[in-house]
Amino acid sequence: MYKSVLFGVLTVSGLVAGAATAATLDDVKARGSLNCGVTTGVPGFAAPDANGVWEGFDVDVCRAVASAIFGDPTAVNFTPTTGQTRFTALASGEIDMLARNTTWTFSRDVDLKFEFTGVNYYDGQGFMVPKDLGVSSATELDGATICIQTGTTTELNLADYFRANKISYEPVPIETSAEARQQFLAGACDVYTTDASALAAIRATFETPGDFTVLPEIISKEPLGPLVRHGDNGWGDIVRWSLNAMITAEELGVTSANAGELSGGSDNPEINRLLGSEGNLGEQLGLSADWAKNIIMSVGNYGEVFGTNIGENTPIGIARGLNAQWKDGGLIYSPPFR
Repeated sequence: MYKSVLFGVLTVSGLVAGAATAATLDDVKARGSLNCGVTTGVPGFAAPDANGVWEGFDVDVCRAVASAIFGDPTAVNFTPTTGQTRFTALASGEIDMLARNTTWTFSRDVDLKFEFTGVNYYDGQGFMVPKDLGVSSATELDGATICIQTGTTTELNLADYFRANKISYEPVPIETSAEARQQFLAGACDVYTTDASALAAIRATFETPGDFTVLPEIISKEPLGPLVRHGDNGWGDIVRWSLNAMITAEELGVTSANAGELSGGSDNPEINRLLGSEGNLGEQLGLSADWAKNIIMSVGNYGEVFGTNIGENTPIGIARGLNAQWKDGGLIYSPPFR
């Protein structure tokens, strides 16, 4: 009796869950495009080019998901969001996913009812100052005015850090990174604090980047990644494994240049499963067999996306560091494709 009742409960639960998981994917397919929330503009991560085309490290996560679903990286509608508006946009259904330097925290995961689908960049909060301020450490910032984006973990980290070090500051609240840049350069604040990656990106846009320095202190853990709403596990799987496909492709040496050739079959079973020549991983996601191949050929693997948008050979100039593959001493790591 127990087994039959349990089976019945599991069967009903499975049917309900199955119906829910198809909802977002069905909506996206019916619309013919993905609605993706991005930042209002951080060079290298998410910003429109001179022709209004969005590009960047986070943007490519959106394009990867569009490629997985449609085989077309351009089938995305980008919605700029601020620290204040991003979660409302996701919760309301205005966007299907959010990919804009958002930190994975307990309360966002649990209390706000979102599901983080992985980490695409391991970061930490830092401080940028003009060199002529004459400070070499964040501990010397007692009484400083600090530009800080509202609605972010940065606000809370800043308060914690200054309290712990028994120093004071005067916050200058701002909404967007563009506003922060303007206020900081105008001298409205002595210091700009945000994720160290964003500081590097913004500093690279200054006419004289050498006149500014990023202080050595990193005062927080900021695991940044894409997120979706709770309650649609199938959709979360698509976003999660689209990111994992890029990470695994780099680990296995699959690139935008060789993915087409390797998709015909290789001696590596995991490459074959990834690219769809063996197994039915695409079918399990509700996608075509070549979903991951489409991501890699149109967007690139994780290393290609990193290098093109924010790597050491770009104006942003960020070294891989923690964002190197696990085999190279970093934290970037995907569960296996099997």
